[in-house]
Amino acid sequence: MRRFLSTVLLSAALLAAPAAQGASPDIVVSQLFAGGGNSGASFTHDFVELFNRGSTTIDVSGWTIQYATSAGTTWQATALSGSIAPGRYYLVQLFSGGSSGAPLPAADAVGTSNLATSGGKVALVRDGVPLSCGTFPGSCSGSPQVADLVGWGPASDYEGAGPASALSNTTAAARAGGGCADTDDNAADFSAGTPAPRNSSSPAEPCNSEPPPPEGISDSAAVDIDIEPALSISLERGSVSFGQASVGDTPPAVSERVTVLSTNVAGYALTVHRSAFQPADLPLGIRGSAPPGGQIGPDLGGGAMAPIPIPSAPDLLVGTTAAPSAQSGDVWPLSLGFTGAIPVVPAGRYAAVVTFTVIGR
Repeated sequence: MRRFLSTVLLSAALLAAPAAQGASPDIVVSQLFAGGGNSGASFTHDFVELFNRGSTTIDVSGWTIQYATSAGTTWQATALSGSIAPGRYYLVQLFSGGSSGAPLPAADAVGTSNLATSGGKVALVRDGVPLSCGTFPGSCSGSPQVADLVGWGPASDYEGAGPASALSNTTAAARAGGGCADTDDNAADFSAGTPAPRNSSSPAEPCNSEPPPPEGISDSAAVDIDIEPALSISLERGSVSFGQASVGDTPPAVSERVTVLSTNVAGYALTVHRSAFQPADLPLGIRGSAPPGGQIGPDLGGGAMAPIPIPSAPDLLVGTTAAPSAQSGDVWPLSLGFTGAIPVVPAGRYAAVVTFTVIGR
């Protein structure tokens, strides 16, 4: 019997920063300029430049560039359209503070957001829904819809150890390597320099390009592989925060989809348990439904919010299957929440760990 575990850190009462998102495999913010049209400005308009550092063309129709002030959580969105080929740029023209500076190259998208040179936040979002995050570092980059995030100056949210430096009417924040570098650290990836906006007509800048191999002789080798049974589990979120709550509140449930990949012909079972909240326990529960071909556990039937047990009590059965998973994995649409109101406990941060286990049958 093969068993795989996956855990998620929970926090309640006080916000905790979500896990940082991995480096973007394709579209990133490669340059931004906030002094457009101001006295002595290099260009007439603010702009955000995007870059495809990946190897496939990405359709950005329905995506948005969103901007919030340094400490703000109200985001202004600019709609994008079209596609960005590998190694190509995409120019988003924004606000103009006057007539100073040279005109931008032809823009690929146009908006009206007024970027502040002193500091702010720009997010590249895979849909048009305005964000509401941004109060602390990592609060936005944990969202699966945020493809990239750049904070500069005294921004309240940013990727990595720190934000990019503040800008001026004659400096832009530019990503290293022509847009290719992405270490998920704004302070390391960006530096202030002379603005140089590029659009979809600009020359391509392929990342990790290598020269063709030299001519030579060939040889051959026999190749074989043993395919082992597969059993794995992954979570939608590695860290779940219920934000801030008061005694007597019942915070809204938070989605935590669990994806199981199994080649076991007899299927698998998915279970869950948790540690107790510290410094005092809270009534954490789970609810959800089964994917096609799956059977939800009896305690979760009808959409019930079932309490998650603490060892040494047995795990709660989330559900079972009687056949291998879909090729891309079975997605169990679950959510974590509370089975009752927050009890009378001292103020502070309360944390626990939820562990999902998949067992081949």
